[in-house]
Amino acid sequence: MLLQGIACIFLVVGMVLLFNFTPESMSNDILAITTSKDDIRKKVEMLHAGNKKKTVRQRLKYVQESLASMGRENLFGMVVAIALALFAAGTIVAVLINNLFLIPAFAFGLGLIPFVYVRNSLQVYTKHISEELETTLSIITTSYLRSDDIIQAVKENVEYIKPPLKEHFMAFVSDATYVTNTEQAIINLKSKIDNDIFEEWCEALLQCQSDRVLKDTLQPIVTRLTDVRIVNGEIEAMMASVKMEYFTMVGMVLLNIPLLYALNKDWYSTLMTTIYGKATLGVIGVIIVLTYTRLLKHTQPIEYKG
Repeated sequence: MLLQGIACIFLVVGMVLLFNFTPESMSNDILAITTSKDDIRKKVEMLHAGNKKKTVRQRLKYVQESLASMGRENLFGMVVAIALALFAAGTIVAVLINNLFLIPAFAFGLGLIPFVYVRNSLQVYTKHISEELETTLSIITTSYLRSDDIIQAVKENVEYIKPPLKEHFMAFVSDATYVTNTEQAIINLKSKIDNDIFEEWCEALLQCQSDRVLKDTLQPIVTRLTDVRIVNGEIEAMMASVKMEYFTMVGMVLLNIPLLYALNKDWYSTLMTTIYGKATLGVIGVIIVLTYTRLLKHTQPIEYKG
């Protein structure tokens, strides 16, 4: 069995070298394969149904766009390549321990690791951007209400703005001063930061350029950033206990296997060598992976939708 595993590894390496696979080519091929070819009727049905279920291509596209928003779009191909490598590794491990029922759990469980890492990194990045936006928009709005000049308000506070927002607001000042007018500069600024509250603030700021009375609408918009941060903090605290319970239960289930070996070797042999025992382990593995994916879905931060 060990020789078969080694042979599988050499076979995979040989295919990579023979066909000159690269992370970029594999990611592009996967996106091309998973591209749906629905006709017009199916597309209309999806629109009317709200398109509640995401396809594989949509999820991969989301990961790609998320990395692009973090300035790491070149890592998408590497993430896909690592996921495929771990998928293959999980399959090989299941074969080596002579339990084909564990292939789905091992393959998909290991293959999810890079995407879970990207998801967590994106959440940390988004949280950082939201916190910086809360401070930045607050001080700029306060200065703008006093000076009645958005360019001057940004100039006064640009030294207190932290990256990556600082570069965007410095570009806004240059754009509004030397390249185009204030309205177009606000539109350009709006497209650079993917945040619904920030986009709403930019739209209100754009309206203020033609009607100064609307300046009072800016501060309530900024306050929503604080509200979202507080709610996400409360949800994160509640979900921490849920995650702890999940990992505790998984740990207890997995520790039962060596415990069973210590208590009764006959039962352990039945679990590890018989067809029914292997099938039981396979079902447990699939349940663990599926439960974890549901946990990820229901523990993500909320986003304000205007």
